[in-house]
Formats: sequence, structure tokens, C-alpha cells
Amino acid sequence: MSLIKKEELKKILPTNGPPINEVSKYIEKYKNDILVIKYGGNVFIDKDIFNNFILDISILNKLGLSIVIVHGGGPRIKRELDKSNIQSKFIRGLRVTDEKVINIVENVLIDFNKDIVNALKDKGVLAVSINTKNNSIIEVIPEEEELGFVGKPNKININKINDIIKKDLVPIISPLGLGKNDQTYNINGDTAAGAIAKSLKSRRLLLMTNVEGVFDKEKKLIEEISSSEILDMINNGTITGGMIPKINTCLDAINNGVTAVGIIDGRKKHSILYEIFSDKGSGTLIRK
Repeated sequence: MSLIKKEELKKILPTNGPPINEVSKYIEKYKNDILVIKYGGNVFIDKDIFNNFILDISILNKLGLSIVIVHGGGPRIKRELDKSNIQSKFIRGLRVTDEKVINIVENVLIDFNKDIVNALKDKGVLAVSINTKNNSIIEVIPEEEELGFVGKPNKININKINDIIKKDLVPIISPLGLGKNDQTYNINGDTAAGAIAKSLKSRRLLLMTNVEGVFDKEKKLIEEISSSEILDMINNGTITGGMIPKINTCLDAINNGVTAVGIIDGRKKHSILYEIFSDKGSGTLIRK
């Protein structure tokens, strides 16, 4: 990809985005790499946040970067289960998923997947749905018997993803996989994104969430940290609760071929663009 002229960049980039001189440098840096972005978390039902996400992805695509999107869908799933009066039980943060629940989960995630594809299409970006009914790429093994149809990725068909990327299309991947007898399994969104990033040996994995990033003991945002430092923070109790599995996904990715992982705040305008195209970044960057 040839370097985009500044006048062209001005037309593509938002005025409240990262500085143009920094953007040029990072386009060059990432032009031969794959970036995996996980879009999920409870806050993302918000229409403005969704539209901002779609805009940022369309800009990355227009700048010629290779992006893979993995999405979640927890809040939408909860809403549909509530409509059916199904109470969810969670074990270690994972939803117990029986036959009735997996059917609802699959339908909700595929609908959300289509929403992302259509929203990108409206911005002139061609995206491809990847889920258990269409272009399935994730083979799973059951997580634990007591969880029912919850799986962990065992094998990712990266050839299918690479074929889509080579055509300048954006793969949009639901966290669903197929097990024995083509049974559908639900996968934790971060786990799915981590497995895909590892398989692709992506330059970056970005986990969009509804917190600013990782905080130290004084509740100050950490902009960059090594994997050994972050392990110490888990061991000394600085990092607790729901952030621990997220950090474990990050560590697994950077120990298996992903150069760095960013935990970024999806509520902030253009947080993806700032993370990829600015010296300061956005959120917390974890390196090996």
C-alpha cells in the first residue's frame, strides 16, 4: 500500500481524531499486519457508541489496514432470555447454556453480526459474516460439562479469514463455534478474539470495553505495561474480579505470537483510532 497523501487523509480522518502527522507514520507501520478488534461489553447497546465504532472501522478500512472484528452480545442475549423468562446461571463468569439457551444465543449473535455488516455497508465498507450458519471458522471442545454448550476454541480456520482479508473485505466473527456433530457452542467473546489473534499472529489485539484500561493501586491509568508486571498486579490483588480473565486472555495472546494487546475504552470517541494511530495511544497496552 502506498502512503496516503496528507490531503487525502484530511478527507478520511475525523477532525477530533489523532494528529495527521502521527497517522501517516502508523499507517506505514501497520500496512502489512493484521489487527484483531473485539467489540463487546455491557455499554455497547448504546447507539452512539455503536455508530462511533462503525465509523472508526470504516476509516481503518479506507486507510488500507487489515482488520478482523470479533463481537460479543451479552446484553442482547440477556434481553432475549428475559423475554422468554429464562433465568441465567453463571459459573466463573460463564453462562450455563442448555439447548434452549444456545438457540437463543446463536440467533441473537447472528442478528448482531448482520447489524455490524449492514452498518459498515452503509459506510461503503464490504464486510463478511462469519458465524455457525455462515462461513464457520471456529472448532470447539466443550469447556466443562456443567456449563452445557459453552466451548473453548480448539482450531481456527485462518485460511478462510485470510482469503476474506486479501479481498479488502472485513471479517465480522461471532463468538460461536461448532463441536461434535456440528453442535453449536457459545464462546466467551474475549476468549474467541484471543484465539483468533493468536492463530493469525496479529500485530495487535484490541479489547474494547467499558473501562478506561488497567489502573494501578492509586487508581491511575497505566498506559503501558509488561506481562510480568501485570502478573504481579494480579498476584498482589491490584487487579481483581472480571478483569482477571480479560488479562489472562491478553497474556495468552502475547505469549503466543501477538505483538501487543490493548484494553481500550469503547465509550470514548475514536478510541480505536487513537490507540492505533497516535503516540499516546488509548487505554492500556500490554507487551511481552
